[in-house]
Amino acid sequence: MHEVLYLLHSMSPYLLLGFLLAGIMHAFIPGRLYSRHLSQPRFSSVVKAALFGIPLPLCSCGVIPTAMSLRREGASRGAVTSFLIATPQTGVDSIIATYSLMGWPFALVRPIAALVTALWGGALVNAADRHEAHTASPAAAAQPSAPLPQGFRAKCLEALHYAFVEMMQDIGKWLAIGIVVAGLITVFVPESAFALFRGNTLASLLLVLVIAMPMYLCATGSIPIAVALMLKGLTPGAGLVLLMAGPACNAASMLVVRKVLGTRTLLLYLLSIITGSVAFGYGIDYLQFHGYVPFLSGLTAGSACCHDEVGLFAMLCTALLCLLLLYALAIRPYMHNHRTCSCGDACHTAQSVYRVSGMSCNHCRSHVEQAARSLPGVEAAEADLATGLLRVEGTPVEADLLQAVRALGFDIERVA
Repeated sequence: MHEVLYLLHSMSPYLLLGFLLAGIMHAFIPGRLYSRHLSQPRFSSVVKAALFGIPLPLCSCGVIPTAMSLRREGASRGAVTSFLIATPQTGVDSIIATYSLMGWPFALVRPIAALVTALWGGALVNAADRHEAHTASPAAAAQPSAPLPQGFRAKCLEALHYAFVEMMQDIGKWLAIGIVVAGLITVFVPESAFALFRGNTLASLLLVLVIAMPMYLCATGSIPIAVALMLKGLTPGAGLVLLMAGPACNAASMLVVRKVLGTRTLLLYLLSIITGSVAFGYGIDYLQFHGYVPFLSGLTAGSACCHDEVGLFAMLCTALLCLLLLYALAIRPYMHNHRTCSCGDACHTAQSVYRVSGMSCNHCRSHVEQAARSLPGVEAAEADLATGLLRVEGTPVEADLLQAVRALGFDIERVA
């Protein structure tokens, strides 16, 4: 318990700051700005996609519908691949949290590694697709990005709501799991468990790749796990591989990439993640073992650090973070929402109900709603994360609705 509390005290001020900056980006930067620059199958589009994606606070699942929407709006395969690789590895919140728990070397290398790997993957896909014409699909023109609130005060309120409600819902569970897992590793895994991997770069990298790639790990929640594993003997290069391959690749993203972008793009996507993370992992271990950069010296969760004195500010930040997580994960999902229920006269009565498989965060929900609302004949559309149901009012062509949602990478079927 002491280890978990220490991790929370170390990360909470930086997490709150990162969430706030993420909310500001969401509220003040229009989504169309991204897709407008990514349509041409050129290396410049790949670079822009990576640079756009690195600071965005999108998790491994939330990046999928966002990337698919970019594709529908005309973004090239290379740009979409670059965005898919760079975005989930980092984010303004995770970069700040990385600095808080792992020190400046990891905080600096992490976005650089994400950028280089994304450029490598996007360039590979563009080279394979250079003879393909890249044009926006007809559905793209009918699906605008969600309008941003008007006025400075409205944007500030939207930033706070996005940062401390929606983002808390999206990654709060994985962040909490990551911190608890890190505490359990610190307490229950003996020092001898990873004796084979101590100082062994190749063994460490292979172990982490096998574990991380099929799993769901968010960019922020993976940080305490990486710290705990490095303290038990895995090399810092293996820690970086976990921070790169875990968030950038999981079973869900692989299935969607294959379905929407094709098998060839999936193979190049995986190749770039594997080669990029292994190359940077080897580079990190080389710098560490030859004494050029002390990557391990920045870890703040050492074996005895849980007994360090904790300041009042850190304790207040931890309390606030825990309250926000409690509201987002345990209270808000069960609050009555008249827009998505059918309890009687006080609510809208949905004309049709669909079950959407794969919605796991507010970004997913938002994209599904946008896809439905953009269609002719739709008066209102509301998706519910807890039940996975999409309720649509109006008279759209059902085939168009199903196609619009499936184009985002989700499965959908009518249930009522």
